[in-house]
Amino acid sequence: MLFLSRKLQLIILSTALSLCTLFANANPLSQAINTEAAMHTSAVKSQSKINTLDDRTRKMLEQYRSITHKTKTLLTYNAYLKDLLDSQEAEKASLEQQLQEIEITQREIVPLILNMQTSLEQFVQLDLPFLPKERQQRIASLKSMMTRADVTNAEKFRRLIEAYQIENNYGNTIEAYRANIELNGVISSVDFLRLGRIALYYQRLDASETGFWNKTEKRWEPLANKYRNAIRYGLRIARKEAAPDLLTLPVSAASEAVQ
Repeated sequence: MLFLSRKLQLIILSTALSLCTLFANANPLSQAINTEAAMHTSAVKSQSKINTLDDRTRKMLEQYRSITHKTKTLLTYNAYLKDLLDSQEAEKASLEQQLQEIEITQREIVPLILNMQTSLEQFVQLDLPFLPKERQQRIASLKSMMTRADVTNAEKFRRLIEAYQIENNYGNTIEAYRANIELNGVISSVDFLRLGRIALYYQRLDASETGFWNKTEKRWEPLANKYRNAIRYGLRIARKEAAPDLLTLPVSAASEAVQ
């Protein structure tokens, strides 16, 4: 049996005690490391949760902003629709009122149109007999139109006003035209000179006879030869073949022709 010396035993015992002390001191360090690692893991998990919550918060904020914007848009659109509906209601009321007024106007305008047509016809009959065919055709067309159901009252009124304007323009113009006339029972082609509605003259194409319309007697009467050149020059003025100038012509007065 091997026996160690006392000194060697003391060395071994000292070494063993040192190792025990070292192991005893190492255990708290390991615990600290493990604790820090656990804290780090917990911090990572907490940060992950925070990040997840932050993403959810951001998405909820975006949804809130989107919903708020849509709400404002809908409120604005609803306000616009309300104004539009109010306007349409006002327009509807206005149209209903206008329809009622139109019915009244329709009843009133028909007698007016008929009276205007009759008055125009009588006026043409009493007026100077210039352009008789053209004017009578216009009157006949208007008279025929009055009983047509396919022509609106508005169109009838427009055509009447147009005819009145044409007749009104005759009073502010001079005109030369060629047509037939019955003189002493014979139809002859003559040149007519119209001075507004003041006077209407005729002259044969060979200038052999000149005359005028006597408003009082309602007939054609010859003029003295001294008016032949004046009528001829007036015809040239009306045709724009000569410059405007003063003319000495007889004018039919209330009872007789005077110069």
